[in-house]
Amino acid sequence: MRPTALAVLVALAFPVTAALADAPASSGTPAYVTAAVNDAARKDDAVNDQRRKIADLMTFAEVKPGQAVVDLIPGSGYFTKVFSGVVGPKGRVYAVWPNEYGMEAKSDVQASKALVANPHYANVGVLMVPAKEFKTPEKVDVVFTSQNYHDYPDKFMGNVDPVTFDKQVFDSLKPGGLFVIVDHVAEAGSGMRDTDTLHRIDPAIVRKQVESVGFVFDGESSVLRNPADPHTIKVFDKSIRGHTDQFVYRFRKPG
Repeated sequence: MRPTALAVLVALAFPVTAALADAPASSGTPAYVTAAVNDAARKDDAVNDQRRKIADLMTFAEVKPGQAVVDLIPGSGYFTKVFSGVVGPKGRVYAVWPNEYGMEAKSDVQASKALVANPHYANVGVLMVPAKEFKTPEKVDVVFTSQNYHDYPDKFMGNVDPVTFDKQVFDSLKPGGLFVIVDHVAEAGSGMRDTDTLHRIDPAIVRKQVESVGFVFDGESSVLRNPADPHTIKVFDKSIRGHTDQFVYRFRKPG
């Protein structure tokens, strides 16, 4: 049964983990990002950090202590844990699951709820919302989604209009807030043709859609680009899985 109201599980306290610093580390990565990535509580995730470029993505997303951040369709919680460490005791992280996606990923939803129950991640909350009604309980600083923007127009999500979704994200952000999208690259000029088959999307259509609702393109990162990806095979193909060519776009709400 699909709930119609926004379901929120939010913890109010945050345990002390690593010291948070305001100054950037010498590498260009802020010290608070480094501390969050190196948190011993996520040691099982660390094996994927180099491949997934977690420190680079957190730095590019400009996440800071004290902010309110959305991890949209958070999967196993890989990014959620790092967001939690970065925003710290005065910040909040919302792990947002569209109800429709949650029906296809029940174990991941349960993992998100288990994370909330862990005192180490007490600044994390879980939101369950209809795919066509993205919303947050407060204006947030960052909405981040990795490898899931392409899912919104697909049948299992209810054929959501991406532009309508983008406008809802725009409305959820504070002035100056950021929308960061990471996704699998499809062939140039393919638009949304491959979203439900290859699980890819043309970066050009994403930029067009997001900018159409008022966002300003604010930069891109090449840390997940892979020129060896032919863009014509499913992202789950064993020859490319985990190493697809991915674009990383940052959009800013004017403020």
